[in-house]
Amino acid sequence: MDERRWTRAVVTGGAGFVGSHLCERLLGEGIEVWCVDNLVTGARANIAHLEGDPGFTFLEADVSRDDSLAAIPGRVGLVLHLACPASPADYLRLPIQTLEAGSSGTHNALELARRDGARFLLASTSEVYGDPLEHPQREGYWGNVNPIGPRSVYDESKRYAEALVTAYRRTHGTDTAIVRIFNTYGPRMRAGDGRAVPTFIRQALDGEPLTVAGDGSQTRSLTYVDDTVDGILALAASGRPGPVNIGSSDETTMLELARHIVDLTGSASTIEFVDRPADDPAKRRPDTTAARRELGWRPRFECTEGLKRTVEWFARSARV
Repeated sequence: MDERRWTRAVVTGGAGFVGSHLCERLLGEGIEVWCVDNLVTGARANIAHLEGDPGFTFLEADVSRDDSLAAIPGRVGLVLHLACPASPADYLRLPIQTLEAGSSGTHNALELARRDGARFLLASTSEVYGDPLEHPQREGYWGNVNPIGPRSVYDESKRYAEALVTAYRRTHGTDTAIVRIFNTYGPRMRAGDGRAVPTFIRQALDGEPLTVAGDGSQTRSLTYVDDTVDGILALAASGRPGPVNIGSSDETTMLELARHIVDLTGSASTIEFVDRPADDPAKRRPDTTAARRELGWRPRFECTEGLKRTVEWFARSARV
């Protein structure tokens, strides 16, 4: 592995769920961090514990605007581009902003990396595979995406971003990488963001029925946020271009997940079935051969342990 050491990093979307954990990890490694976020889906509370650190700077800005990153002085060595609404509830509410984050936002972040000769990493997503016809999904699979469906604003935003990153690498020689993140969960998820784990946990803690879409047979491969951060930074440090899948090989149905969360919380909640959203993928599980071989990465957290930590965080947050 081509281990690299940076002194300054920029994290776009740094006040978001995964972004805030990345900022925290980088600071812990002695790296100066500029966190850029427009707070449309991110939250200042996610980074409040970092703002007293002299190595941390928060810049409230929209990376889709041409001058958004101009306020960052000096040279940076690493640009991690995560800025984009990531949950269905958010990108369905903010379709234009989601597409802009993947297009002009990615362009502006790439230009910052190109200016300083920095390593650039795009946080892409398993959604580029759409409702996959190949299972598990390997990086060479081109996907099965509906380009005009309700989820397309997110899927196509990330697919375009991957194409743009690849074009910068080929045309300008920019040192780029693409990570495809599978369903990540953990502390700092928003209770109302619409994704399964926070929704089920909130419902269970409140004693409400857990709303399972369809018959609950659709699957996801859940990855605890610390493992996702490990994978992102391993790819950044490797010098490899990717794309590389980062996700768990432990596949679970949504009905199994709901029942597991009821058990972990000790809730008396029941299961309630609701309509399944349009274009909701039936199966999702990554082929992580490349991550294991090229990065030496594999998840450290079993699903039960990760869910316990997440439930505990939500329970504490509800008491504050």
